[in-house]
Amino acid sequence: MKLPDSKDFWSGVMLIAIGAAALYIGRDYPFGTALRMGAGFFPIVLGAMLVLFGVYFVARGLRSGDRIEGNWSPRALVILPLAFVLFGVLMQHTGFVPALLVLVVGSAMAGTEFRLVEVLVLAVLLTAMCVALFIWALGLPYPLFSGS
Repeated sequence: MKLPDSKDFWSGVMLIAIGAAALYIGRDYPFGTALRMGAGFFPIVLGAMLVLFGVYFVARGLRSGDRIEGNWSPRALVILPLAFVLFGVLMQHTGFVPALLVLVVGSAMAGTEFRLVEVLVLAVLLTAMCVALFIWALGLPYPLFSGS
């Protein structure tokens, strides 16, 4: 039996895998109610929704003739995980702003149409919006810069 090469099929498989992982991780956490959510509420609800969407996309992919085109980008397969790891490390050592700037610029470098000026403008705007949303509006306790 040959595996399907449909975009929808493989995106559905990915959603099912991520949703199943969230369900597995959240299985031992207290669920709570909609008014008093426990630690397991979000991963279980989100995981279940991801699995349902994944099943839909797998079924759609099995019916569809839309095939995967192009080649795998080794550059993206190396740079994107590296950008995520750098974000995690820099969050602890340099703060939210530098870590997010490195994440945006690093992620953009994985693409084939990297333009430094455009990426820097995008990085500054996204960082400003994330600071406004996560730090000021939601009040998350992340230091903007190390030592803050």
